Amino acid sequence: MTISRRQARRQALFLLYQWDLSGQQIGSQYAGEIDPWARGVAEAVAARADELDARITSASEGWTADRLGTVERSALRVAVHELQTGEVPVEVAINEAVAFAKRYASEDAARLVNGILGRIQREAA
Repeated sequence: MTISRRQARRQALFLLYQWDLSGQQIGSQYAGEIDPWARGVAEAVAARADELDARITSASEGWTADRLGTVERSALRVAVHELQTGEVPVEVAINEAVAFAKRYASEDAARLVNGILGRIQREAA
């Protein structure tokens, strides 16, 4: 199966969302074929969840990662992973996370995700 990188990123976010809610293995609840890139990202993020959550918490100004909704937390984890690994341009990592939060959570969630990622990026620069 070949899908676009945007579709694969969304699939990775969905896999992480299911994993975060259920605590079961990545992809165990997913119906359908999983893109290899999406699985790789989801597994890498799940393996680093505590480290990524610590980074998110430090940039959240009073919010801990475990207080965020599952959609926001999943979007942030993937974006922070992508920012740290440099796999995609900064703008892509941030824009995709914000779009995911807006589409599947709310406008407020999108603003929160954008603010946290903006702080992380400014601190890294």
